[in-house]
Amino acid sequence: MRTQGKITHWNEEKGYGFITPTSSAKQVFVHIGAFKNRHQPPELNEIVLYSLSTDKRGRPCAVKVTRAGDIPSGNSTSITRLFLILMAIGFIAFVGWSVSAYKIPVQILYLYLAASGFTFLVYAKDKWAARKGRWRTKESTLHTLALIGGWPGALIAQQVLRHKSRKDAFQFAFWATVVLNCAGFAWMFTTEGGVMLRSMVTAFG
Repeated sequence: MRTQGKITHWNEEKGYGFITPTSSAKQVFVHIGAFKNRHQPPELNEIVLYSLSTDKRGRPCAVKVTRAGDIPSGNSTSITRLFLILMAIGFIAFVGWSVSAYKIPVQILYLYLAASGFTFLVYAKDKWAARKGRWRTKESTLHTLALIGGWPGALIAQQVLRHKSRKDAFQFAFWATVVLNCAGFAWMFTTEGGVMLRSMVTAFG
């Protein structure tokens, strides 16, 4: 028998929370592993359908949990994800082109590649931790990695792994880091930016 309820508590760091049934005030425990779509954490007050079961200790818990977000919204979602992936790849390609066309130091390209690769791995680890209920990576760490040049890898990870791509507050902060990083990259094309950049490369080179 399927029961309708609402997410009334969720601990994203640990990957579990509670559902309050529509017909009762007694909360039911739910783990991220019980959701049909485990890629996205639930949101507070989100309406869900679930089956009632018990855990190994005989305590009631929700299983086979579904929600509105589990229903595909059509080809538009896939097109959007593809566009964002191509956007990230295109930016890296533009950095590579800038190295030869505008004499941007090749170290900048290496930085973006290394930071993006590392950030992708951090996202993958955080998604695994969310599924297993393990210790999560702080959102501030993910944003810092994006800010220093790992945002293309973060953007690809969000679309491929479907991780951290629906939480509005996180997305707002993430795109703020993208804008700041791109602004910093654009500054390299100015006279002042080019002089300072070359002096820094010489100093650390």
